[in-house]
Amino acid sequence: MPFYHRLGEIPQKRHVQFRKPDGGLYREEVMGLEGFSGIQSILYHYFLPPRVKHIEDLGPALPNYVDFGPLRHRAFATADIPAGGDALSSRRVLMGNDDVQLGVSRPTESMTYFYRNAQSYEVWFVHEGEGVLRSQFGRLEFMPGDYIIIPFGVTWMMELTTPEARFFTIEAPSQIEPPKRYRNKYGQLLEHAPYCERDFRVPQVLETFTERGEFEVRVKVRNRLTRHILDHHPFDVVGWDGYLYPWIFNIHDFMPITGKIHQPPPVHQTFEAFNFVVCSFVPRLYDYHPEAIPAPYNHSNVNSDEVIYYCEGNFMSRKGIERCDITLHPFGLPHGPQPGATEASIGKTSTEELAVMVDTFRPLQVTADALELEKENYWASWLEGDGT
Repeated sequence: MPFYHRLGEIPQKRHVQFRKPDGGLYREEVMGLEGFSGIQSILYHYFLPPRVKHIEDLGPALPNYVDFGPLRHRAFATADIPAGGDALSSRRVLMGNDDVQLGVSRPTESMTYFYRNAQSYEVWFVHEGEGVLRSQFGRLEFMPGDYIIIPFGVTWMMELTTPEARFFTIEAPSQIEPPKRYRNKYGQLLEHAPYCERDFRVPQVLETFTERGEFEVRVKVRNRLTRHILDHHPFDVVGWDGYLYPWIFNIHDFMPITGKIHQPPPVHQTFEAFNFVVCSFVPRLYDYHPEAIPAPYNHSNVNSDEVIYYCEGNFMSRKGIERCDITLHPFGLPHGPQPGATEASIGKTSTEELAVMVDTFRPLQVTADALELEKENYWASWLEGDGT
């Protein structure tokens, strides 16, 4: 996480007595990554954190990958996926590998239980809808364009304040963070970075509940789901501080890097993780060389599968791609603008496109859900025209 933050009441020093008004001890929890050498936060609970009243195995939590078939460019139409359920129950994983899982979700309900992903970071890109992410770290209100970043081990629930929402989801067993080349040795974002710390939204309101009763927490770990029933509310934290907590960055705060000629995809990079990156395509001015070609050049992804989730606007290099579509351009063959797109881009001065791209450095597999949404002839769309 980019910077130190604190909320609520905490003692002057770590690992010392911190007492409730009735004289009992608040229970300290150190929550961190990479043993005790990564980023961490320290939380102070009203109840003992390990308390669990009942446990139940809910079964495996692995995507159903299918045979990829012949190597080809692919597109998937997600606009009309069925709406319903909460954010998690409506999530459909469409593709993934051991490093990342990519999916979509179209909920119409708030969650009535709590969730903790103990094996992965999660990013929920908000395409449509508004709501509140509630966790033991406090409240985060979200809106369209937000990347909601949820670290390992956070207990959370999502409440909708609109009738429905739409998300593009990223789940990864590695930390998702601003690229190292954007930061100095102290972690501060540099002047050339396309955003700064002022753009991050962090929890500002801590909600502390000391209710007793039965509260369901679903835990994902070891590629399985477990139901825990607690005898107390899981958001019983009275204060915390540190570097590990959920946070939000809005895609509209990404400042595009442009140049005299076409800039390569790394200028759009927003986050990095192990074996993949996340990029943001936002409205921007085109190149200003007098003979510039704004459309991207054809390129072969060397050891990189490219996935793009199309949000808004007209993506200049793609025909037949609509709002909410997802394309998958696997490495092993070149890709680029479709017939006529390069010539049509010449002379244009700007674009209003909005999209999220994920480039993975190991091949992606597709799921049975993805096959149901596939645009069958997308791979042949480069054959239109005279072939030049």
